[in-house]
Amino acid sequence: MGQQHIPVLLNEVVSMLGCGPHRTYVDATLGGGGHTLEVLKRTGPDGRVIAFEWDEEAISKAKEVLSPFGERVLIFRENFARLPDLLKEMQIESVDGMLFDLGLSSIQLGGRERGFSFRGEGPLDMRMDQRLETTAADLVNRLSPEDLEQIIREYGEERWAKRIAKAIAGERSRGPIETVQALRKVIYRAIPRRLQSRRIDPATRTFQALRIRVNREL
Repeated sequence: MGQQHIPVLLNEVVSMLGCGPHRTYVDATLGGGGHTLEVLKRTGPDGRVIAFEWDEEAISKAKEVLSPFGERVLIFRENFARLPDLLKEMQIESVDGMLFDLGLSSIQLGGRERGFSFRGEGPLDMRMDQRLETTAADLVNRLSPEDLEQIIREYGEERWAKRIAKAIAGERSRGPIETVQALRKVIYRAIPRRLQSRRIDPATRTFQALRIRVNREL
């Protein structure tokens, strides 16, 4: 069955939903299906979950885990931003609880070919849904320094956004920035070493900003 995302504080989170039979819940970030699995166990025999997930690999793994529950779980390969529209289309006026587990799962972080984690090497992709056309590499290599600065500052809350954007523009003038480590090195050079945070990797905020922009999370 492969690598499965194990939710943090599973029992505590699910308990807060007040699960019970005859109830309908929304899992806006299905991931590997861990939360939905527990909700379905606690809402038998007729409780149901409507789940949203962009990542095709995560959906595939979740379907394996949730297959015993059949039609009690409905999975949509959609951004949860479409949640109100889809509920309306299904003629569902209210649900009994919603769960949003924001961030990246171990499935996404573990796959170096996706470019989500800067701890390994891989292409600058960062798309949760491969149907999206724009990758992180596209943003890094095509946007103006001003637009890059805005994205890094707004979505990453990075104080060194201007320096990082300028450094990216300078580096790409010599050749495209196409890999995780290539971008990470540019960021490291842009931030004064004596002022780099010891608590988080200096590349964290920039990578977060690019991921949010690529996937239209906000």
